[in-house]
Amino acid sequence: MILADDLGYSDIGSYGSEISTPNLDQLANNGLRFSSFYTTASCAPTRAMLLTGVDSHRAGVANISEALTPEQAHSPFYRGTLNHNVITIARLLNDAGYDTAMSGKWHLGYADPSLLPINRGFKQTVTMPFSGGDNWTQQSYVPHYDKTLWLENGKEIAVPEGFYSSKFIVDKAIQQLENNQKNHQEQRKPFFSFVSFLAVHIPVQAPKEFTEKYIGSYRDGWHALRKNRQNAVKDLGLIPANASMKRMAATDDWDDLSEEEKRYSDKRMSVYAGMVDAMDHHIGRLIQYLKESGQYDNTVIIFTSDNGPAAGDVPLLWINALGYNRDYETLGERYSYGTIGASFGSAVASPLGHYKFHSGEGGIRVPLIISGPQVADSHRGRISHSRAFVKDLAPTILALAGTHHPGTQYKGKAIEASTGKNLLPVIAAQTDSVYTDEDVITYEIGGNAALIKGDYKITLNRGGTNDGRWHLYNITEDPGETEPLETVETTVFFDLLAEYETYARENGVIPVPKNYYQPAQILRNGLTARFKNSVGSPTGQLITLILGAVIILLMTRKLTRRSLTA
Repeated sequence: MILADDLGYSDIGSYGSEISTPNLDQLANNGLRFSSFYTTASCAPTRAMLLTGVDSHRAGVANISEALTPEQAHSPFYRGTLNHNVITIARLLNDAGYDTAMSGKWHLGYADPSLLPINRGFKQTVTMPFSGGDNWTQQSYVPHYDKTLWLENGKEIAVPEGFYSSKFIVDKAIQQLENNQKNHQEQRKPFFSFVSFLAVHIPVQAPKEFTEKYIGSYRDGWHALRKNRQNAVKDLGLIPANASMKRMAATDDWDDLSEEEKRYSDKRMSVYAGMVDAMDHHIGRLIQYLKESGQYDNTVIIFTSDNGPAAGDVPLLWINALGYNRDYETLGERYSYGTIGASFGSAVASPLGHYKFHSGEGGIRVPLIISGPQVADSHRGRISHSRAFVKDLAPTILALAGTHHPGTQYKGKAIEASTGKNLLPVIAAQTDSVYTDEDVITYEIGGNAALIKGDYKITLNRGGTNDGRWHLYNITEDPGETEPLETVETTVFFDLLAEYETYARENGVIPVPKNYYQPAQILRNGLTARFKNSVGSPTGQLITLILGAVIILLMTRKLTRRSLTA
């Protein structure tokens, strides 16, 4: 199971990208791609569903811990950490005789050791437990943490010399697979390996040799990139040929930039492309190991992302306070803090609208590739247009291993039932879809929400340039969400709203304050954490207060300007 972080819908070659991803493309050629695979719009809730098959609210991860409000933090559905009333697929696979290992980002709890993956069913773990981390060093990328922490089997470790996160994660995944072979030489034990990259979460960082491959590739700007990718996605048959695409209100006009600003923006996107390219390169190393060790032909490989692309900018004051810079010459390298911003963020989600944290298609529709012996020969290299949800991966993985979720009891203890659907019949060409027109896909995080039923979707987005109202779209015909239908298909609209209200009631959804905006809440919580950490230092308190006031003022002014021009 390979999980990217904040990857856009069209960020790999087999989904229409100009970025070189030959290893993932080969998996797509040998496997099945899904055109309509959905996650949540934020990392930890998606990870909770992936590993349990349980709705993120009922699993305790209704929101990421960094964005919780005081009201939410009192609910068992809003811990921001994986509840103990859910069972991970790692534990169930371990019970079924599998060696279970994890390498990479966790983000499902760490303060209590019982929350760590080593105590949630994984027998070997190398993990970074936070929302993100630096890809070159162990410095912290946000005020919430003192440093980027890495743990091996629950014990803190220092990263090695020459560390780069994608390389390190694959190095450790290969080491774990080698340990499995050494420990079971007489009779090889089946394995489940969860490889969870930091790429392409902020800070966007990539080795220079990967970035340089793309310098100059983005000088035509984000409008051209978004259009080129839309055409490529249509040519591949991932969306209808006549589907429209909208321009996001937060997208700037490329022609308004100076030549120096265009040069800098080109490099920002080049670093991002290099980071995706580097991830693919190291995935290739993992695939090569499986081939050389004789395990590739009987291994199923699943690749996806936890949500759509991040589209925010981080204030320079924040970057400098954390010990980073964003100088052109070293952009993407050690001590550099890269982002791609809302304009290129919109482009890498092309041809979809919105991005991370939002319930538009660009925030929650991501690539899904399933490759391996269980994929029907008739499906290899093809695209499934069946809907699928991240909750479905847990029962699918269990079915591939010949086991299943126990229901509402596990070893005499009451647990949450898995509510995902097994996709194996689709993979094996036994049916076109496991979803009927009556089945729903629903999620809510931070007040943003969506419900999909049949061809239709209702979606609500708050804060920034969003209007905070529900809209209805036919996402089969209009995946770009360009034509709202709530005043035309009123019966459908109100039926879906009623279904969402049922979901919210059954899953303990807590309404957020009117002024809640998830990125801003993350900032407030981060500054609060930094202030608490500096309690013993009057100077630290003063700096934190001044920094917080300036950053909040800058962000408020920026959001206000965008709202007025939207």
